[in-house]
Amino acid sequence: MTGPSLASLTRSMTLRERALVALRTAITSGQYRPGDHLGEVEIAERLSVSRGTVREALRHLQQEGLVTPGARGMLRVSQLTPTEVRELFQVREALEGLAVTQIIQSARGPEAARALREALERLQETVDAAVDLNAKVEADLAFHLLLCELSRNSVLLKTWRQLEGPIRVVIMSAAGERREVAMSASSHLPVVEAIERGDAAAAQRVLHAHMASAVDQLGIGRGGDRETGSD
Repeated sequence: MTGPSLASLTRSMTLRERALVALRTAITSGQYRPGDHLGEVEIAERLSVSRGTVREALRHLQQEGLVTPGARGMLRVSQLTPTEVRELFQVREALEGLAVTQIIQSARGPEAARALREALERLQETVDAAVDLNAKVEADLAFHLLLCELSRNSVLLKTWRQLEGPIRVVIMSAAGERREVAMSASSHLPVVEAIERGDAAAAQRVLHAHMASAVDQLGIGRGGDRETGSD
């Protein structure tokens, strides 16, 4: 496992917190792939911490949905089925759709639209700069996080953040060229334009299309556990 060493993380954090950050980063950046086994001994040696510290960090990551128990109780990086991924993006669509509706219904629409346009500019600059994938994913999710923050609905925001880790894993697991299309600034622009017009219905339609397209572009909406009667 590469990524940030414990020494590079802030000294004010406890060993468990620093191990947690290092492990979370390794998973969400794709250094550990979905299905990879997470051995306590190996991780403890790499991070120079106790197995107990690693165990606590892994338990926390399990609560975040990034780690799941496999055969004989061995922990692995979570590997979502196609159905679970579609459901993940459906819930994300519902949350962000509610955020858009609440923004439009408030008096903050114009201010929110300006902030979101600035976030789109940062996303486009990041994509154009051909920086590493982690930076692109950060810029993409920053737009969606801001959308939820601007709703000023604390429960909505908290719920969205609980989905953030699994969303990152899904994105990092997709083929490179598919990720680029899904993270383009142009695919997000219609959401901002709908907010500027104060058209909640249009914003909902745009978000539905955006999420459906993301699932398709990421190559995760087909195959695997096909269900009877499902598309």
